[in-house]
Amino acid sequence: MKTIRRLIYGEVLPAIALVTLGFLSLFLFFDLIDELQNLGKGKGLAGATADLYQIRHALLYVALLIPSHIYELLPISVLIGTIFVMARLAQSSEFTILRTSGLGPWRALRLLLGVGALFVVLSFIVGDYIAPSSDRASQLLKGRYLSTLTVGQTGAWLKEKQTYNSYVVNVKALSPDNAMQGVQIFEFDGRGRAVSTTRAPLATFSSGDSWTLTKADRVEFDLPPAEAASVVAGTDRARDETQNAHVRQMHLPTFEWRNSISAETVLVALLKPERMATIDLFNYVRHLDANGQTAQRYEIEFWKKVFYPLSCIVMVMLALPFAYLHFRTSGIAGYVFAGVMIGISFFMLNNVFGYIGNLRSWQPWLAAATPGLLYMAVSLGAFGWLVLRR
Repeated sequence: MKTIRRLIYGEVLPAIALVTLGFLSLFLFFDLIDELQNLGKGKGLAGATADLYQIRHALLYVALLIPSHIYELLPISVLIGTIFVMARLAQSSEFTILRTSGLGPWRALRLLLGVGALFVVLSFIVGDYIAPSSDRASQLLKGRYLSTLTVGQTGAWLKEKQTYNSYVVNVKALSPDNAMQGVQIFEFDGRGRAVSTTRAPLATFSSGDSWTLTKADRVEFDLPPAEAASVVAGTDRARDETQNAHVRQMHLPTFEWRNSISAETVLVALLKPERMATIDLFNYVRHLDANGQTAQRYEIEFWKKVFYPLSCIVMVMLALPFAYLHFRTSGIAGYVFAGVMIGISFFMLNNVFGYIGNLRSWQPWLAAATPGLLYMAVSLGAFGWLVLRR
């Protein structure tokens, strides 16, 4: 059994590495071509090349994207590499010899599941520890020379609930030095009435769970007591209470706002959900739930991050039936192409179920796990049919 394991692993692992290298080279080439349009741009003065985006910055940016691409490519690389090896072993009758030597169907399945488990661990390490850090570094590198880190047209929206009041916070962008730009803070009391608004072009994270806003414009609304809200509008008392309300405008050089929104939470809100680490997604979902915000999209992405490494096991299960096909005279290219199509269909279905689950408010874990379960059922059905038929 050790000899067979050494043979299978010695064939499958180099094939997967070769497929990954081929796809990675293609992705990096397109990334570099896309970055060439930014050469010479930047925020420096005319003639000052130190602050301009140069070819070395583009190469570094592309290199920092390698872990993210590896994470995205691992399942399909596992599928294509394993299909190629299984089809080649079947074509040369080597797999038939292995079967007559005692390699039963379930032993073969266990061997390939070992390969899948290895890439599950590798995918988890790359996707949760290496890729998020490198992707964050790449965005900050690009933001240093071209723009700031932001999302959409309005930036990130956050919510903070405190003992008496609640706050809605908008951060337009995050600069490479971890400073927030275009900060707006809207304060509401327990009845949902606006208490104050604060706007500042720049804010920094201070020690002790607080933000320091620079050149802040603050507007405070001195409202009548809460009991006045119960008075019927149009009465003399209501008019008197309304006359007592007034607005105060202030321009403050610095303003300290105490809150529990950390730098990691702001950064997570500005990054794409698929680029976050699993623990960051989990903490962000808890933050949204604690503040009464919809977390469906991030919950689905969290469960997709949980199940995504397991797709490597689904891929090897899909590849194993190819070893039981008999095609001595035909080529392997058609079967490899079929593997590529199966892999592409899996990822398309995975994304479609994520969007549909978000629109239809499905259970997040169900929307994330259904594509893998479907393809696992298909692979087991094909494997069982081929084994029983042969």
